[in-house]
Amino acid sequence: MTENTADGTMLSGGGRSRGYLEEKGFRSWALTLDHKRIGALYLYTTLFFFLLGGIFALLIRIKLMYPGQEIFSNHTYNVLFTLHGSVMIFLFIIPAIPSGLGNFFIPLLIGARDVAFPRLNLASYWIFVAGILVILGSLLRPMDTGWTFYTPYSAKTAANVTLLSFGIFLVGMSSILTGLNFIVTIHTLRAPGMTWHRLPLFIWGMYATSIIQVVATPVVGITFLLLAMERLFGVGFFDPAKGGDPLLFQHFFWFYSHPVVYVMILPAMGIISEVIPVFSRKPIFGYKAIAYSSLAIAFIGFFVWGHHMFVSGMSKTAGIIFSFLTFFVAVPTAVKVFNWIATMYKGSITFESPMLYSLTFIFLFTFGGLTGMFLGALATNIHLHDTYFIVAHFHYTMVGGTVVGFLAGLHYWFPKMTGRMLSEKMARWGWLLTFIGFNLTFLVQFYLGFKGMPRRWAEYPPQYQSLNIVSTVGSWIMAGGILVMFSNFIRGFFRGDPAPANPWKGLTLEWQTASPPPTENFEEIPVVTDWPYGYAKRKTAGPPPRFFDRGAGDG
Repeated sequence: MTENTADGTMLSGGGRSRGYLEEKGFRSWALTLDHKRIGALYLYTTLFFFLLGGIFALLIRIKLMYPGQEIFSNHTYNVLFTLHGSVMIFLFIIPAIPSGLGNFFIPLLIGARDVAFPRLNLASYWIFVAGILVILGSLLRPMDTGWTFYTPYSAKTAANVTLLSFGIFLVGMSSILTGLNFIVTIHTLRAPGMTWHRLPLFIWGMYATSIIQVVATPVVGITFLLLAMERLFGVGFFDPAKGGDPLLFQHFFWFYSHPVVYVMILPAMGIISEVIPVFSRKPIFGYKAIAYSSLAIAFIGFFVWGHHMFVSGMSKTAGIIFSFLTFFVAVPTAVKVFNWIATMYKGSITFESPMLYSLTFIFLFTFGGLTGMFLGALATNIHLHDTYFIVAHFHYTMVGGTVVGFLAGLHYWFPKMTGRMLSEKMARWGWLLTFIGFNLTFLVQFYLGFKGMPRRWAEYPPQYQSLNIVSTVGSWIMAGGILVMFSNFIRGFFRGDPAPANPWKGLTLEWQTASPPPTENFEEIPVVTDWPYGYAKRKTAGPPPRFFDRGAGDG
């Protein structure tokens, strides 16, 4: 017998149900077709590489604390910053939200039992793991090219670029399959009554992300295939001596990598669009503008790759066009920011940890976006190119944006995923230390770059020492905040207070089922009758209004 308690927690056999977590054993996880378990596997994997990439970053900052340090060689430094960038980008930031949180919550948010292709979903995870194993195998001769793998150096270095290329090819294939699965799921498995304009905004962000994954990722796969052919067979795609062009690699790489910036940031924006109205107790302002701006960002993102190559010798006309498009892509991004702020205006705002991370996202990402305007202008780009200004800008957008958005989602949905609550006190301490440490680490790097300190250098002139000390100490504070945060996750998973079905009083569908959700997600497929942000309709202090009806069966 299974029954529901007053708070919506499912009970089975007289005890608290663990929902999809009930079944134990390696085989039950390794061969699962449950989207929630596959999402959890992605989260465990990507969070491990988040911590590993963070350790590489700490080692880099220790090396850069003083010029002339000999704790390890300059070659080891090159290997470490290559590993830091590659691990963080390809094995954490790109897959964490789409493949982790996306896999877990897309079916729940649209009222579906699972994704459209459960077996393909499982295959995509194990292809991802295979890519990781191949990448780790390439470390027998570790890479020192930087995470961009620019030719001609990557075509000639003794490092095992060919094996690494195959590993990234497999990771990209996993991303393509995941994106295809999500597109079909969103088109075909929405609950009855869930029209496109009743979709949660996280779904719009994931839909735009999936389009980019399917369209852009094959480009980087082909690029690394060409690089491997050049190394193995001497074909000469990028070798000028054989009629090739090393800049062709950069065009291919950035044609993929700039749209993939939005694979990183659009899902995080979707999370913020879910959290802000819940903790402001107001309907989202400009729903359609936020939804369609996600598609606009995805579309324009394919046309701005050239701003990474302003100093490569492109024509003035091409530079002007790419500069204009770089400024233009900021318009739909600004639409989101203004609408989030308008949503909070006169709202009943509460400052639980998901909201703190969401406000941090708005602040840091906006700051990073505004500094990007300096890089989009042709004249200032020449001065700032390949300096620490770029490092600071990139981290404010990717870490201050994507990673902070991911942490907002992780704190927001942790009760739903685990059935347990986090310690709010620990969550706030983790947020505060991370926020202070992040800004100490990277804010000073804008000034270092403006004054001319080059990035990627293992050594630097003594006049940059004082600010590098500040940056390194900031990285230690940030690491302390992350340790507090992960301690809270571990404590919450094993000893946290039991979570009710809807601790935040949200209106989206995932909050209308048990915590953690049962394997089938819903006892009955809901029928949606309203949009998911109708907080203005709430007249009393009673339970939140539902935007769906029960009893529709599986139809």
